[in-house]
Amino acid sequence: MPATGTYKIIFITGVSGSGKTTIGQLLAQKTGYAFYDADDFHPQQNIDKMKAGQPLTDADRQPWLDKMHDFAEEAVTKNNIILACSALKAAYRKSLSRGIETHCRWVLLNGSYQTILQRLQQRQQHYMPASLLQSQFDALEAPGRDTIAIDVCMAPGAIVDKIISAIG
Repeated sequence: MPATGTYKIIFITGVSGSGKTTIGQLLAQKTGYAFYDADDFHPQQNIDKMKAGQPLTDADRQPWLDKMHDFAEEAVTKNNIILACSALKAAYRKSLSRGIETHCRWVLLNGSYQTILQRLQQRQQHYMPASLLQSQFDALEAPGRDTIAIDVCMAPGAIVDKIISAIG
């Protein structure tokens, strides 16, 4: 069932371990949108820094955000996409959507620190250590009121159905 509406880009946001990739991939299957993961846009130095347990700074993130913005700006002219990206701060979301705001819809996957920590501790083969989770919660800024906020404790299929329903 393809998603309808005017949104060509759906950003799935939240802290590490909130389920952005899982939900983004399921949503892509149901809507026919192409799925992309922001992790694939990180320069190696950012990955190395996170592997070492060091949180990224705004200066570390800016080239990553610029690269994703350029990709999204180009993609919006060709097809519909889903981009899983933490986008923790309002400034990051503004940077990502600059000039293409009317084509963007934001989804925030919300969960308690404890719930997300348990998920991160069970996750394997990812460079983001659980020790950095608090820094992500510290950086997280409340999204705008037009953001679709969803509790991560729901089943993935139910989360996807709720997103599709909210988009219309």
